[in-house]
Amino acid sequence: MKKREELLQNFQDRVILLDGATGTELQARGMPEGVCPELWCLDNSSCIRSVHEDYIQAGSDIIYTCTFGANRFKLLEYGASTIEEINTELAGIAKKAAGENCLVAGDIGPTGRFIEPFGEVAFDEAVEVFKEQARGLIKGGADLIVIETQLDIQEARAALIAVKELSDIFTMVSMTYESSGRTLGGTDPVSALITLQSLGADAVGCNCSTGPEGMIPLVRAMQPYATVPLMAKPNAGLPKLRDGKTYFDMQPDQFCTHAGDFISSGVRLIGGCCGTTPAHIKELKKATSALTSQEPGMKAVSALSSAQKTVFFQKNSPLAIIGERINPTGKKTLQEELLHGKTGLAKQYAREQAHSGADVLDVNVGMPGIDETATIRTVVKDLAVSTSVPLCIDSALPEAIEAALRVYPGRALINSISGEEHKRDQLMKIAKKYGAMFILLPIGGKKLPRTAPERISIIEDIFSAAEDYGFAREDVIVDALTLAVSADQDAAMETLRTIR
Repeated sequence: MKKREELLQNFQDRVILLDGATGTELQARGMPEGVCPELWCLDNSSCIRSVHEDYIQAGSDIIYTCTFGANRFKLLEYGASTIEEINTELAGIAKKAAGENCLVAGDIGPTGRFIEPFGEVAFDEAVEVFKEQARGLIKGGADLIVIETQLDIQEARAALIAVKELSDIFTMVSMTYESSGRTLGGTDPVSALITLQSLGADAVGCNCSTGPEGMIPLVRAMQPYATVPLMAKPNAGLPKLRDGKTYFDMQPDQFCTHAGDFISSGVRLIGGCCGTTPAHIKELKKATSALTSQEPGMKAVSALSSAQKTVFFQKNSPLAIIGERINPTGKKTLQEELLHGKTGLAKQYAREQAHSGADVLDVNVGMPGIDETATIRTVVKDLAVSTSVPLCIDSALPEAIEAALRVYPGRALINSISGEEHKRDQLMKIAKKYGAMFILLPIGGKKLPRTAPERISIIEDIFSAAEDYGFAREDVIVDALTLAVSADQDAAMETLRTIR
């Protein structure tokens, strides 16, 4: 297994070459149509091993295991139930082919089903399905994990969480985009990047989708906000039909003409997807051998994301408005709905606030007599489908905050983390695990800090603790505290001094 720093240090500042297509190569070497590639490769291990070896000879630094569809949902359709063992064996075949010459990426593809809130598969069930596969790949000797060809940001999140809950192994995540520049689920490249790199992906990018020329704008959109290396695996052009069969006709020399554009756009890991062959990778090796890869330009980014939208908090960005109507305090009708498990009014408030210009929506369901953890999870899932505005999770219960963050298909904001040490540490662990930003509330004990120096001291203490958990300044929004001028004539000036 390779941790992020260790893997990237292996290659210093040079371009890392991935392999090419597996499915089309297997078909070209005799795999019949309609069979399960993973099971066929177990019975024809010499064939998949030769594919791996040809890519290594062509110059690949990393080869993918033939486990793209080796998850429970897909393999059960073929009567296979030993999921972990199948992944272990296929990873072992790749590892033997690689020897000391190359690294092996355990390949996790989509399940073919949509995950809640966008589909019927329960989120935690999806996580367990991916854990089953990842355990086998790691046991089989995979040096890193690649989660690829993802159409749905929520499925990508489930797979990434599954891997990260098992291991700190280097993990890449690659989405596939339609001609519109969005995934099938409607996620744009920047929102995907913000969500995935915050959640712990060690490299983010795109594969399949299109040929090289069409993929460059996708990685260029991500480059200004990337804190991790970018990856790209384009097809050998667009698919064409001949005698009812799909084929790709972009030749290796043509495929490599845009290699320089990829690298200058921040791509550090590059290979090929559908239709590419060892010959394509060999030419790609020649085209990139003299090129130097770039370090990501950003160390951290102040941004929230939903499945369809990103909101930035930057010096030159407009003022961001947080809508706070989704709160049952003083709203009897909303209280009754939430107590009965209904979310219609919460969704209505979300639509109205979004229409009025809210950039972020605060979600609070706390009140007496309610199962807050279950309720906020339900409300967050429904809002993720009904609005594109990123969410701020507002609860006094750490377990409720975690339940909401786990199922939210984006990067959320936590409202809030104060100086209460035990709860502070608990919430920071949760925020770090799910990649959330948080509002820092400068309250350290029972006494409310009235002066700017008191508040600033608490802010510095909390931020120092946040740094220990790996947070950057860009991950934190400070609440300067606003007290009533009617009760304290100096209150406004103390707030302004704190802000300054």
